[in-house]
Amino acid sequence: MKRRNALIALGGLSAAAAGVLSGQSARSQNMKKVVKTENAPQAIGPYSQAIIANGLVFCSGQIPLVPETNALLSGAIEDQTRQVLKNVAAVLAAAGCSFDDVVKSTVFLQDMNDFAAMNKIYGGAFKEPFPARSTVQAARLPRDVKVEIEVIALAK
Repeated sequence: MKRRNALIALGGLSAAAAGVLSGQSARSQNMKKVVKTENAPQAIGPYSQAIIANGLVFCSGQIPLVPETNALLSGAIEDQTRQVLKNVAAVLAAAGCSFDDVVKSTVFLQDMNDFAAMNKIYGGAFKEPFPARSTVQAARLPRDVKVEIEVIALAK
């Protein structure tokens, strides 16, 4: 036990590994919790809207589906981006956090020429310090939408 505590104090051992040394399984320390809300589009496949694990919230990619009607919001990239961000916000709220807790996002665009318009709307959802972000053009997105966004946030 002294060795375990010393290694943790020195930063040479993660808490999960320390638990293994003390007889606890890493699995029991790192249980994952499903996040589900009716305020965002429902998962339509073998995935969750979000998972909380190891102090982080991993949100699945959101597309511009309107949760109340399950209808796809078509139209301009700005409109689709607003709806996607509403969906992301709803999943984050169900996890007990907000855009302020986001540390990483990934934006998938159908057309990189939409970057500036998407970025203007996206920028309105976040404040400094901004999360790390990757933006990629995807060959094809679900239901041929123009934008999909996934995020990772700090759990509260």
